[in-house]
Amino acid sequence: MQLGREIKRRMKAAIAPLIFLSLVGYFGWNAVQGNHGLVAYAQRQQILAQAQADQAQTKTDKEAWDRRVSPLRSRHLDADMLDERSRAMLNLANPNDIIVSYGPQDHVF
Repeated sequence: MQLGREIKRRMKAAIAPLIFLSLVGYFGWNAVQGNHGLVAYAQRQQILAQAQADQAQTKTDKEAWDRRVSPLRSRHLDADMLDERSRAMLNLANPNDIIVSYGPQDHVF
């Protein structure tokens, strides 16, 4: 009889700490592995870094295209540039033209 009471008393005393430790374990696991935990945060940081790198590359490409296209816009239309580009694209030349060939490293664009 005495042994049964001792077991019941110890079980009652152990229930509260076990519940507390279970809650701490649950919230601790979610803080690390959950949807908003440390692992998910690290993954979001990697995705953000990749997106920022892509944005910088896209911005550089856009600026390069803006520089290439700006002489061909209607309000800044340069007749010589238009003539040069049309002849280059159509592979035509006037017999009186002097043609100077550039190497790949000397290309303006």
